Amino acid sequence: MTKRADSALRGRIPRWTLAGDGRSIAPGAVVAPHERLSWPRTVGIGMQHVIAMFGATLLVPTITGFPVTTTLLFSGIGTILFLVLTKGRIPSYLGSSFAFIAPLTASASDGPAAQLGAVLAVGVVLTAVGAVVHTVGAKALDVVMPPVVTGAIVALIGLNLAPAATGSFEMQPLIAVVTLAVILLVTVVGPGLLGRLSILVGSVAGWLFAWAIGDLAAERVDALRDAAWLGLPEFRGPTFDLSVILLALPVVVVLVAENVGHVKAVATMTGKSLDDLAGTALIADGIATTFAGAGGGSGTTTYAENIGVMAATKVYSTAAYWVAAATAIVLSFSPKFGALVFTIPDGVIGGATLVLYGLIGLLGVRIWMEARVDFNDPVNLTVAAAALVAGIGNLTLTIGSVELGGIAWGSIGILVGYPIARALANRRTVRGRAR
Repeated sequence: MTKRADSALRGRIPRWTLAGDGRSIAPGAVVAPHERLSWPRTVGIGMQHVIAMFGATLLVPTITGFPVTTTLLFSGIGTILFLVLTKGRIPSYLGSSFAFIAPLTASASDGPAAQLGAVLAVGVVLTAVGAVVHTVGAKALDVVMPPVVTGAIVALIGLNLAPAATGSFEMQPLIAVVTLAVILLVTVVGPGLLGRLSILVGSVAGWLFAWAIGDLAAERVDALRDAAWLGLPEFRGPTFDLSVILLALPVVVVLVAENVGHVKAVATMTGKSLDDLAGTALIADGIATTFAGAGGGSGTTTYAENIGVMAATKVYSTAAYWVAAATAIVLSFSPKFGALVFTIPDGVIGGATLVLYGLIGLLGVRIWMEARVDFNDPVNLTVAAAALVAGIGNLTLTIGSVELGGIAWGSIGILVGYPIARALANRRTVRGRAR
């Protein structure tokens, strides 16, 4: 190999500085994104990241019917894209976004191809939003989507899913109760990282309980037995249906909120400003979601679960995320693993989603609280109230051949209604002062 070729190759391969002696972290110190511990320790921490994202990432395709191994493959590829585009400055894993569950569940009758088209469209729009933010600056988001709007959309997406959670719960109530009880118990008393893995632990406990009482679906167990250990993921192509796309587009708001929040959280933990990368992070997630939609996987987002691992270990090294991404990609080539995930009973899904969907809804409330949104203001109060009821009640109306559900109407209503109502209120205030 020539010196020039060798230099070019080295420029493409990530390099990390060894932190301290590579074996331990000094009190009060952290391992920065550009640093790493020894490779055995880095691999171990990378595996922790895999465990942290497993429960949530695999639950999304289990609920929506998407291929598990394909979703896992694109989450790994998406993570690598994110690390490359952000130049290794933002440690993050891109797992399946819960925000897609509602529109994908609502559009199940339209078929997987149309659903993938919607995922792809969300990815394209998110990429465009990221390009605008990168050009104009992150403050542009506050103008277009102030906290009262963002919080309402996030909340209505989560609460719109409530009937799906209770429906699964009612199918196998005993298993659901066991799953829910374990999740709550581990969340409350689980130490450190274990407490952050409550969904995974509860789902495993629910599965084991269902197996013990003989309540696993026989056909799924047979499929697991017959599945090959090695094989290619199942790839699918998208088609484009306007009504399905419009149903999914509000997810963009959630992905923007999650990505920007992730960037701010990592900046706080590492003590370094990352505002200049907010747009790049959105572009990276947008491209990852676009690829997933084009090939058969669910849309991606930055994962709070992995922030928990970093907070617990004080290791923010992106090397660990390369290990996690590689592990996910390797597992995606095992149909046996995908078949195992699909043996999860409805009761387990019901118990887990009863918590998960509520958490999505309360994330919107947290956005309001952190921004100190004033609900004594009649504009904030009325537009948020109308949007929430439209989402929770799943208001469904048809315009021509396009049918839109509660998520779309609630999101459209507040995105359009809030600036109009705010402008009218400001105009009235100005007139009142003039008098």
